[in-house]
Amino acid sequence: MARTVVKLGSSIVADDSGELRLDVLERVCDEAAALHSAGGDVVIVTSGAIARGIRLLALPLRPRAVDELQAASAVGQGKLYRAYDELLRARGVVSAQVLLTFFDVSARTHYLNARRTLTRLLDWRVLPVINENDTTTTDELSFGDNDFLAAQVAVLVGADLLLLLTDTDGLHTADPRLDPQARLVHEVSDFAALEDLEIGHAASPLGSGGMRSKVVAAEMATAAGIDAVIANGLRAGTLAAAAAGEPTGTRFAPRAQRYSSFKLWLKYAKPTHGTVRIDAGAVRALREGGTSLLPVGVVDVDGDWDPGDAVAIVDPPGALIGKGICSYSASELREVKGMKSAQVRALLPRVSEEAVHRDYLVLD
Repeated sequence: MARTVVKLGSSIVADDSGELRLDVLERVCDEAAALHSAGGDVVIVTSGAIARGIRLLALPLRPRAVDELQAASAVGQGKLYRAYDELLRARGVVSAQVLLTFFDVSARTHYLNARRTLTRLLDWRVLPVINENDTTTTDELSFGDNDFLAAQVAVLVGADLLLLLTDTDGLHTADPRLDPQARLVHEVSDFAALEDLEIGHAASPLGSGGMRSKVVAAEMATAAGIDAVIANGLRAGTLAAAAAGEPTGTRFAPRAQRYSSFKLWLKYAKPTHGTVRIDAGAVRALREGGTSLLPVGVVDVDGDWDPGDAVAIVDPPGALIGKGICSYSASELREVKGMKSAQVRALLPRVSEEAVHRDYLVLD
């Protein structure tokens, strides 16, 4: 049976005042339980802890300060999970609360540990209910919204479908709340074709995401060979229809060029600590030859990092070429940039000849 990751945004979980939409949660849990009882695996990624905390604390607006958001999440998270747990338990499904931070997917060992834990829960026929651990996260190391988290989880568990539930019918040619002529995009097979669309960042008053973050999440999932759907979570039957492959919302087909889970982690999750500018010859070697990046092709180094950190790789004008794990510290690479391999070996005999090995490089 298929494995489905379904993400509920804040606008699906709660209304604009922060009150839980229990009728919506009941429908989603009904459909999730039906998939589960039929032998499928379901993972729920939910937003709404902060929105719930705001409501319980009777705050007039969504806070902006990180500590206030963390406090609101601390108030709301337990109550939010309890709602899911009670609804799923009433339908014969055992659930588990899983809280993740950006560090859990950006650090490779934590990433693998999270995958093992989630896989074990699914093997035990437990339905994980996942949220970001807002209480301990930082502004600098945050998913920003749960669309990215949901995509990471879909890759982690090897999902067949990522379903992103929102309060609109899917991706439109423009914002349907502002443009009455906006048309629903039923299927996307080429992400480059989306560049002409007005894909905004607007979110609900209590949320942090927007349609653009959902498109990026779909891009990440399809790069792993996972179907992705953006659809209206306020409509009954959306989860069941999407899981059955029926037309609903906007469906993104898996892309022909697929990345390994390691390269997806590198591309989307591991943060960069600096920039390496390379010459035109090195650009051709990376793009056309599939080679490693050697110090001889490096013309400039910006930032400060240690060996094993990720760096952005740019061409002479500054356009992004890719991202890779650097074998050198920033100071070492500055010392050997532009040098041929023999010179590098003489100067730094214990360091790899490759500045970025092709196995630890992902092109943009």
